[in-house]
Amino acid sequence: MQLPDLTPLIDRCLAEDMGGGDLTTLALVRPGTLAEGRMVLKEAGVAAGLPVAARVFGRLSRDIVFHPLVEDGESCPPGRVLATVRGDAAAILGGERLALNFLQRLSGIATATRRLVDRVAGFRARIVDTRKTTPGLRVLEKYAVRAGGGSNHRFGLFDGVLIKDNHLALTGGIAPAIRAAREGAPHTVRIEVEVEDLPGVAEALAAGADIILLDNMDVATMARAVALVGGRALTEASGGITLETAAAVAATGVDFISVGALTHSVRSLDIGLDFVGGDDIG
Repeated sequence: MQLPDLTPLIDRCLAEDMGGGDLTTLALVRPGTLAEGRMVLKEAGVAAGLPVAARVFGRLSRDIVFHPLVEDGESCPPGRVLATVRGDAAAILGGERLALNFLQRLSGIATATRRLVDRVAGFRARIVDTRKTTPGLRVLEKYAVRAGGGSNHRFGLFDGVLIKDNHLALTGGIAPAIRAAREGAPHTVRIEVEVEDLPGVAEALAAGADIILLDNMDVATMARAVALVGGRALTEASGGITLETAAAVAATGVDFISVGALTHSVRSLDIGLDFVGGDDIG
């Protein structure tokens, strides 16, 4: 997955953090001081976001050399040096927190995704994300899901049809909603509808849904729903799925397992940046 131009996002974030200048560094570090830092993983996890960190430092100095030592998506043990960064000490200090914030957040998402992907290995189900992302950071968070071995659901309202409960309330039910979606959406777009029970599954099948989202069903009901579908549509499980329940959900035979917690509740990975050399720092 190619990352887009992140310059506007990074510049906004740098302005938020630095404002008119880094007062501490201006007071303590002489202009022209050079330094080298190492970005060190403090706990086991999956790296993600190294190209983003590189772009942060690049916005502060063209002369900074950022050298990644692992690739995004690589599982790493505690103590692994993820990257080195060398150049103007003031620029490194100015970008340190933002680069780490991105790297920690995205690595946390990739790590949580990898754990879920490993948990359902051997089943047909694919782990997918949702639109429950941090505003403004969706493309990065979905990139991190991919780095962890997961797949992306729709990126926004513009690239997929997903008929949910509020749509059903406004259109009069599953069948009329699917019919309206067929008439109004491009023929190249698959129609997905959210259902909560077996009668809803049967109605969605009869109406020609391409994907049926099994919302907050218990495992036994979900297994019956998958059997009822019988391959005539794709099935997606959603709603409160955790690392502990993922294997049982996958065993029902669903095609996708969507997990909003990958992006809305994930814990950032512990990563630090430590200087290992410099001239006249302080």
